[in-house]
Amino acid sequence: MNLLQRLFGAKPQLGADQENRLQEWRSLPEPDARLPFDASRLVVVDVESSGLDVRKDHLIAIGAVSVVNGRIVLADSLDIVLQQSQVSEKDNILIHGIGGEAQCQGMPPAEALLAFLEYLGKSPLLAFHVAFDQAMIGRALKLHLGYKFEHAWADLAYVAPALYPQLARSYRSLDQWMALFRIGNYARHSALADAQATAELLLALRPQLEARQAMCFQGLRDLERERRHQTHPV
Repeated sequence: MNLLQRLFGAKPQLGADQENRLQEWRSLPEPDARLPFDASRLVVVDVESSGLDVRKDHLIAIGAVSVVNGRIVLADSLDIVLQQSQVSEKDNILIHGIGGEAQCQGMPPAEALLAFLEYLGKSPLLAFHVAFDQAMIGRALKLHLGYKFEHAWADLAYVAPALYPQLARSYRSLDQWMALFRIGNYARHSALADAQATAELLLALRPQLEARQAMCFQGLRDLERERRHQTHPV
């Protein structure tokens, strides 16, 4: 990325093939948010970054796994590292385990982000504490593809306590909900492993989702909105 682009936010220069791939993705039809889980595809995502400041830190990795027709499909997953022009700090590497060599040899950011979009299609996105993942992915897409990402997300950090209000004060983190439902995680703070754990949390919530007749993406959004209103009333 050149100095002019950093200073003035000029649109990045994409190759013709990259422009075509982006346009093809944009032209995909939007899914019906009211399709039941048993007849739809959702994508659960998690990211790793160089830090927690969404304004200046960089997206390092995206991990994603799909939930198709109500089941986690490990064969339909994404684990991608974006090439970094500057390796993140040692303390940061200790968190996510993506070393300097892996960061330098990652996929060029524009290619990595196009691969993410092509994997995603227009499937709705889920995460635990959406705001950070959404901000990091959105900023990277704007920076490297010149595209403003306005995708549909649902946040299980609000959905879970909406379904279990009696536990809301005690259970806040992904680790706490994982412990409650005895969900394992083979590599905590690996983007793909955390995405898989979040997907397993979604399946663990299924009995309560069925009881609330919220077995579709729109149902998740409605529960999230309900919980947000309870915790942050206007």
